[in-house]
Amino acid sequence: MHNNDTIIALATAPGTGAIAVIRLSGPNAIDMVSDSFESVSTKVLKDQKSHTVHLGHIKDGDHLIDQALVSIFKGPNSYTGENVAEISCHGSTYIQQRIMQLFLKKGVRAAQGGEFTMRAFLNAKMDLSQAEAVGDLIASENEASHQLALQQMRGGFSSEIKKLREQLLNFASLIELELDFAEEDVSFADRVEFKKLLNTITEVLKKLIDSFALGNVLKNGVPVAIVGAPNVGKSTLLNALLNEERAIVSNIAGTTRDTIEDELSIGGIGFRFIDTAGIRATEDQIEKIGIQKTFEKIGQAKLILYLIDSLACVKDDQLAKQDEIEILKIEKEHPKKHLIVLGNKVDQLSREEQTHLKELIPQIQFIAAKTGEGVEKLKESFIQGVHSGAISNNDTIITNSRHYDSLIKALEEIDKVKEGLSEELPSDLLAIDIRQALYHFGEITGEISSDELLGNIFANFCIGK
Repeated sequence: MHNNDTIIALATAPGTGAIAVIRLSGPNAIDMVSDSFESVSTKVLKDQKSHTVHLGHIKDGDHLIDQALVSIFKGPNSYTGENVAEISCHGSTYIQQRIMQLFLKKGVRAAQGGEFTMRAFLNAKMDLSQAEAVGDLIASENEASHQLALQQMRGGFSSEIKKLREQLLNFASLIELELDFAEEDVSFADRVEFKKLLNTITEVLKKLIDSFALGNVLKNGVPVAIVGAPNVGKSTLLNALLNEERAIVSNIAGTTRDTIEDELSIGGIGFRFIDTAGIRATEDQIEKIGIQKTFEKIGQAKLILYLIDSLACVKDDQLAKQDEIEILKIEKEHPKKHLIVLGNKVDQLSREEQTHLKELIPQIQFIAAKTGEGVEKLKESFIQGVHSGAISNNDTIITNSRHYDSLIKALEEIDKVKEGLSEELPSDLLAIDIRQALYHFGEITGEISSDELLGNIFANFCIGK
């Protein structure tokens, strides 16, 4: 990517709409638009103040293309830090193409994916983690992912990292200074204070690293596996949760032979529901594959809904015992997962039968998937199953796997420094590990970056952002 030319892209979604916004950024952006813009007030666009909007006509020579509003932002006080012009025209695809072609003929280059935001980063309008948050904000589909992206874009995470890096850098400078006086055996860095700082950094890093598990599911949607024996109402429950006929419902056992997935936002958090094949012994090879996938989905899920046919269980205690065995098996194999046991068809049970079933399976929660009874209460328990208190407390939560990887590596280097201090290693050996820790901190904010890394990050952005 070049950072010294003028680029152009459609900033709104492609296709026909009420309006479209075409964005130009670069040293000649405002001048080029000015040459093709005839203001209704006869003012010269390039002579106007920054952050102003002007009504006029976009013209190709003497040919009128469209009446438009043009907003100008003069660098460095713009999104990219460069001169920026945004043309709000009518949303005809023909008009969009004509305006784009007009400026491409003038020598403006078509922007690559994420190039506007990349220029903002290169011009120090934001750091790398904030730039990545722009992409997350655009991709957010629920309140939780939106809030996490906003927090990171405002610099909540990067400010923590910069503060830690600055404190570590101060001690690193003193350690490096000791190397210049190695023959005099002088100590400039207070080892006691340095140990306190390292302990503080360790604590913060561990908290950020631990937050990634929550951040990842909140960003991508909490996976919820609906499991149980065949024909207990799993597909009916999925349809009730989504409020649509998403899965085929039949009285024939084994109808669902593959997993069915769909998403729903509850309380501002995205959930990905997975209807699985019923767990039972079978000779059907296709059904066996479906059951194998069920166990795979249980392993991937954050929440597990184990559904029981309450009506069948009160008639046959043996079925209830079989379900209890499966429940205990899941709890043993996945102790950290949130498991909700649901007794379906409560609308067909008497009070006495409900009490009897609760004695057999104490953790059972009753619903009627077909009528919707208990479904709203069930949705409330999903929120409790996801520990989202960190969001409401505005704690910093990591959602980016690149950041997570850099934090892990930084913590490893900090542990080496702590170990070196305990063993009273010389300054030159301590300095090596400190430099590596600083390097990994710098990777997160972009203070240390490569063209390949930047290319990989911004290539995932949409054109026009």
